[in-house]
Amino acid sequence: MPSHKKPFIISEYVRWGDIDLAGIICYGAYIRFFELAETEIFRAAGLPFKEMFDRYDMWLPRKIMHTEFFSPALLDERLKVVTYFSRIGNTSLTINFDVMSADGVLHATAHQVLVCVSRSTFQKMPLPAEVARAVEQFVMAPEEARKAA
Repeated sequence: MPSHKKPFIISEYVRWGDIDLAGIICYGAYIRFFELAETEIFRAAGLPFKEMFDRYDMWLPRKIMHTEFFSPALLDERLKVVTYFSRIGNTSLTINFDVMSADGVLHATAHQVLVCVSRSTFQKMPLPAEVARAVEQFVMAPEEARKAA
C-alpha cells in the first residue's frame, strides 16, 4: 500500500553571504538551510522550538552531522530543502535534508542525529512520546521523500 506521507519542504535563495570566491555556495552555508528547515518542520508538526523545549524541559543537540555534496548551487538560485525524519529512536531522531534546485538537480544531502537531553544536566533522556507522535507524519525513507518532492 503506498504511503500518503509527504516530506516538509521549504524554499530559500542562495544569498550573497552563502557564496565563496568561486561564486558558488560555500559548504558551510548549507547549515543555514538545514537550520531553517529543521525549525520549520518542528513548527509544522505543532512543536515550535520554544514551546517544545519549555514543555518537555529538554534540548535536541546534534550528535552526528553528515553532508554529501553533488552539484554547486549559484548566487540567487532558489533551492528547495526537502526535510523528513528517517528514524525515531528511544532518545534520538534522525532528520534528513535533500537540497535541490527547482528543476530537480540534487545539490546536497544531509542527515543529522538529534539527541534528547535534559536542559539542566545535558544527560540523555527518553524522547517524549508526544514529540515522537508529532513528527511521525514526516517519517519516511530517502527514496520515498525524493519521489514525493
